Parts: sequence; structure tokens; C-alpha cells
Amino acid sequence: MQYVALVYYQEQLIEAMSEREWHDLNQECLGCVERLTEQGHFITGRALQPVESATSVRRRDGETLVSDGPFAETKEQLAGFYLLEARDLNEALRLAGGIPPARLGTIEVRPVRELPPKDETGETS
Repeated sequence: MQYVALVYYQEQLIEAMSEREWHDLNQECLGCVERLTEQGHFITGRALQPVESATSVRRRDGETLVSDGPFAETKEQLAGFYLLEARDLNEALRLAGGIPPARLGTIEVRPVRELPPKDETGETS
């Protein structure tokens, strides 16, 4: 089963790091990905640019609304994700606990929901 591990932390903590600390954290993350890949758990993942580069899009009453920044104010910002293969939630939680930024913030783990297949008429079944 696939699980997404969403990495959240306070960007202020990252901004306060020295270049060396930031480099070391990134190297730890790369090592984590390497281990997860070797074990057959890592599918894909990406780090995100800081929240100040975000743009939010909403659709309300047929109108598209675009605004700078994230839609919701939060103490921690979404920094990236890991898409993991795990046999169950317990294994996914164990794997997420090994993601280095877990010690700086929160790793939210969610099962991936498969969408129903499209039928011949173009509608989902």
C-alpha cells in the first residue's frame, strides 16, 4: 500500500541554521532516501520551495481565485513529501519516524486513495 509522508516544519528554524547545519540536514535526507530506496519503500519525493513562493488557487461559484501564499496560516509549513510503499500503517509510521526533519517538526502520514477507473463514456464508475 502507498502512503504519503508530508514533511512540516517551521521555516524559521531552517532560516536560523548555519550553512553547515542546512547542508548536513540535506545530506541526512539524501541518506534516508537512499536507505528507503534500497529497502524498496521509497517511490518518489520532493522538497518544496519556501512558503513565501506559494500561490493558492480556489474555485468558488464558477470563479477562480488566486492569492499569494498558502491558503491557511499554520505554525509549521509544508516542506516536502515522501511517497512510500509500506505493508500497513504501522510500517509507514515507522518509516516516517526515520525521516530526518521529523525531529524539527511533524511528518503527517496518509494512505493514498486510488481514484476509480474511468468508464468508456468518460465518467468515473
